[in-house]
Amino acid sequence: MTGSKTSSVSDMETVRLKNAELKGCVAAPVSKSYAHRAEICSFLAGTELKSTALSDDIKATKNALKALRENKEIIDCGESGSTLRFLIPIAAALDKAVTFTGKAGLSERPLTEYLRLLPEHGVKCEYNGALPFSISGRLMPGKYEIMGDISSQFISGLMFALPLLDNDSEIILLTPLQSKPYADMTVKTLSHFGITINENNNGYYIKGNQTYINSDYVPEGDWSQAAFFLAGGALTGDVTVSGLNMNSLQGDREIVNILRLFGADITVSENSVRVKKSSLVGIETDVSNTPDLAPVIAVLAAFAKGKTVIRGGERLRFKESDRISSVVNNLKKMGVNAVETPCGMEINGGCPHGALLDGYNDHRIVMAFSIAAAAAEGETEITEPFSVNKSYPEFFSDYLSSGGNADVISNR
Repeated sequence: MTGSKTSSVSDMETVRLKNAELKGCVAAPVSKSYAHRAEICSFLAGTELKSTALSDDIKATKNALKALRENKEIIDCGESGSTLRFLIPIAAALDKAVTFTGKAGLSERPLTEYLRLLPEHGVKCEYNGALPFSISGRLMPGKYEIMGDISSQFISGLMFALPLLDNDSEIILLTPLQSKPYADMTVKTLSHFGITINENNNGYYIKGNQTYINSDYVPEGDWSQAAFFLAGGALTGDVTVSGLNMNSLQGDREIVNILRLFGADITVSENSVRVKKSSLVGIETDVSNTPDLAPVIAVLAAFAKGKTVIRGGERLRFKESDRISSVVNNLKKMGVNAVETPCGMEINGGCPHGALLDGYNDHRIVMAFSIAAAAAEGETEITEPFSVNKSYPEFFSDYLSSGGNADVISNR
């Protein structure tokens, strides 16, 4: 497979994968979540981050920040939900009259909380249920009452913006905050750039008139991406992922505990995790704080003995694809007994076989089922393989170097 291609693949290309034993050491890529946050904090400190991840989502944030710096009226967020939701309140705090655009998939990501909140605090919004999203008027300090069970990205966006205002503000959570680890990551990153966020029982208190300062902060390794190769070790061989922070605030560090629940042979060292092939058993797990792990958990479940129940995944419906339907549909094609539930899925493990699968232009679906293909009998094809560029451009290079069998083919 050609690892150098960076553009989005057309729907006429698939990746052909065969059964393989994944072995060796993979270096975790830079955390995409931390990289987004560090890029934004550097921009607000008046500098540019020297080195970070080069995924399509991070490029979207870099390009959007450049457009803001140059006072452009159009801010293109590509396919990155983080870029869009983080930058809307930041632009408003900077008193920018701009229009946010993006690719088709991003257009459908919910923005209802901002549509309600921002006009209450001095910002005029123009939005018809899909991008573009236009704003004008300077964001005003005050009390921001917001739902916590839609996306933590709204909370993080406000955390970046509110310290810039000329008075203090509060974020008051009307419902429990799901994916709280992501908000914790925002608080931690902000602290590296001189910004203080005070958490309380109802949400967060944020002093105004704060100043972002320059930092040599370097984002840590990405647990979300590490999870794919750790699962590959559990299903096929012996894989070590290095460059990981065992004390990370990243919620997806939970993959270590999940693998243990499945019964995986796992060894944790100072900055690496090693997983060997072993017999797995079904589990019950809640992914409300770790939604990005759902596809790889489902793949592990497909090969585990017994039933796995995944709950807390309501927001999986609103990712790059409807990840509940995407996962279940592909598992069924591989001969696995899987059913959707309102908040997740139920999977009865078996002996998955190769099949023609839909990548749904969703990076996490493609990566998860590439791992499934390595463990499945026969040959698998997955459409839109280069959607992995959204978060992990080196995925297939690392897949091949660890013993995977993958080759992009054209179906024209």
